[in-house]
Amino acid sequence: MLVSVVLALLTSASNATASVLQRRAASQASPSKSMHVSLIAELARRKVWLAGIGLVIVAALFQAGALATGPIALVQPIFIIELPLAILLGSLVMHRRIPQRIWIAVAAVTIGLGTGLAAAQPGGGTNNASNGLWILALIAVGAFELVVISAALRVKGEPRAALLGLAAACGYALTAALLKEAVAALDRGPAAFFSTWQLYGTAVAGVGALFLLQNALQAGTLVASQPMLTVGDALISISLGVVLFDENVRVGWWLPLEIACLAVIVLGCVEIAKSPLVGAGEHQPGAQVAHTVADLG
Repeated sequence: MLVSVVLALLTSASNATASVLQRRAASQASPSKSMHVSLIAELARRKVWLAGIGLVIVAALFQAGALATGPIALVQPIFIIELPLAILLGSLVMHRRIPQRIWIAVAAVTIGLGTGLAAAQPGGGTNNASNGLWILALIAVGAFELVVISAALRVKGEPRAALLGLAAACGYALTAALLKEAVAALDRGPAAFFSTWQLYGTAVAGVGALFLLQNALQAGTLVASQPMLTVGDALISISLGVVLFDENVRVGWWLPLEIACLAVIVLGCVEIAKSPLVGAGEHQPGAQVAHTVADLG
């Protein structure tokens, strides 16, 4: 279990860096290319975006190891720590002092996550789900994505960024569930790994989630998209872990505490996402990290 926690933290660090890089690249893209494949083609010409994608691949390798050694209901929520790590990274790059309010937000997210996981005590479960459960899960995820994306297309700005962030979160949660079962097939040998449909489902779901994330980042600020992405990923992943892999999450009398921790995490994430240290303040004076990153492009 400790190994999975360490690997999940390494995943978060990689994703935090990638998020800052991708946000900078996506914010400079033409608004007319929103929800078009041409957006990815434009971003692919930017070195900063490619660097972010490289870190996404590194994060995926760490994530595979974490999911292979621990339950998805434990691993995925740890990724919430991504925003606090992004703040620390931004502070080091910019050589700037982190404001007190941001330190409070970082502490709130960290303590809220730790307390929430301690209360929920996620664990147990298996590495394989029946095809029947997978069919139900895919139908549910597909319906959810259809509703959220349809709603996003009817609005603009921050509401669209938030909704697309939630859609991306759902895609990443499904990617994690598929990856967990695909990695488990390695125990039966390389042939079993490459013949399992979940492996190719991981690629499809991952590309789809990446596409939604780029559009979320292009549509609005991190304040709108990042909390929905990180918290949504955690909650949907827990649901998939319980339904697909029979993982256990403690509720009952612990539920009010878990809801309170979730509220603290959301408020902390919103406050952190306002900081230029994570790339949300490109147009604010002193947002030096954005210009430093832009120099790579």
